[in-house]
Amino acid sequence: MRPRERQQEIELLVNRRGHVTVDDLAEKLTVSRETIRRDLASLQKKGRVRKCHGGARSVDAVPQQELTESPFAQRLVQNAPGKQAMAAMTERLFAPGDTLFIDTGSTTFAVAESLASIPSLLVITNSPRIASVICSRGNGKVFLIGGAYSAEVGENLGPLAIEQIEKFHTRHTVLTVGAIGPRGVMDFDLQEAEIARAMIARSEMITVFADHTKFDKQAVFEVAPLSSIARVVTDRRPGEAMCQALKEAGVDLLVADPAS
Repeated sequence: MRPRERQQEIELLVNRRGHVTVDDLAEKLTVSRETIRRDLASLQKKGRVRKCHGGARSVDAVPQQELTESPFAQRLVQNAPGKQAMAAMTERLFAPGDTLFIDTGSTTFAVAESLASIPSLLVITNSPRIASVICSRGNGKVFLIGGAYSAEVGENLGPLAIEQIEKFHTRHTVLTVGAIGPRGVMDFDLQEAEIARAMIARSEMITVFADHTKFDKQAVFEVAPLSSIARVVTDRRPGEAMCQALKEAGVDLLVADPAS
């Protein structure tokens, strides 16, 4: 089998199964693991598959039982059109003079860039990056929550951060989360979940921005039940079971179209 034909077969198998291992591919195609690894590297360079530890995934695959998030730098560029579409809805959701908590995440960073154009906002955040974005237009006032600094994501966490959050009360909290299921919203990191819970406790209306990959996904730490959430903004309508759970909990589902 020629390399081009073999790579076409690999791509077909990855898309059909969602995830395959190097060993499985080597056995099925009767070639060495090194050959498969070179093929996967070539396919990833072309954007046809996504390499992962020990194998490859479809570029659209999102494992339901994945219990870790990708590094923050990667998350910033993942599904950028969807995040930008969600962020573009902010002017419909928030008004001049609003007060907001904003937690740290790749999606809330995109949201902050849109919020910066709304005048006279008062924003409290644990993200130096988001604080800088909001201040860049000179339209609002920002309080940066302190605490133990996490360099990987660029956020302040821990008991000192929570203590400072408890000194404020806002109209809105804007959150990004690791997962959303019928039981509620969840996160992968305990300290980030604690920050989100503290913000929710000191706010009147909760808006969650989450792209379609976050639905029906499992995470470790509970943040809040669906009944605590006022609005969920996403880029693709979730399945009917999830839509029904949101409706029963009284959550407004707002879908932003990346194509528009």
